[in-house]
Amino acid sequence: MATLATHPQRNTIRLQLRQNPVLQDMSAPQWDELEPLLAVAEYRKGDLLVRQGDTEMEQFFILDGMLKRVVSNAEGREMILRFAGEADMDTSYAAWRLGTPMPYSIVAVTKVRAVELGLPQWVEFMERHPAVMSRFEHDVMKLMSEVMAHTITLHLLDAPGRLSRFQRKHAELAGRIPKKELAAYLNLTPETLSRLKQKLARR
Repeated sequence: MATLATHPQRNTIRLQLRQNPVLQDMSAPQWDELEPLLAVAEYRKGDLLVRQGDTEMEQFFILDGMLKRVVSNAEGREMILRFAGEADMDTSYAAWRLGTPMPYSIVAVTKVRAVELGLPQWVEFMERHPAVMSRFEHDVMKLMSEVMAHTITLHLLDAPGRLSRFQRKHAELAGRIPKKELAAYLNLTPETLSRLKQKLARR
């Protein structure tokens, strides 16, 4: 893991960070204040960034690749809550605010490059810059709403409806998620997902 300031591709990374909706409207002095707090990390497919039950909290801004949130029960059964790709983020913010352990894991679906910092440092920065905090908290509410809508979808829609909704709501991710991961997210077998995709393609 390297600091942003010392990373050999720091100029490219700065440009990528500016595409993130939470960060894109920050002023030059705000960037100067934030950058020393940032580290650039590389993860392999399957790497755990945060483990369910952890108490150390992190903030992630995704530069390349894809992450997923996963919750598992005592028997090891897993449910994927959401996927996030470039110019998106993932966070432990709600758990940090509530003073509870992480309720889910954050895992690399593909090879991932992310910029990250500890939640306490990120919150201290935002508290000095209310406009950044407002954008960030709005994004966090959108993420929570998205996860809730997905959970409801699993109960209310049939298999074709779940796939159609995903392709409509997440067109930018639909072709990039490995079949096994997408099937798990939609609570389908990979075989059922393949059949549904073929039917939709014929239509």
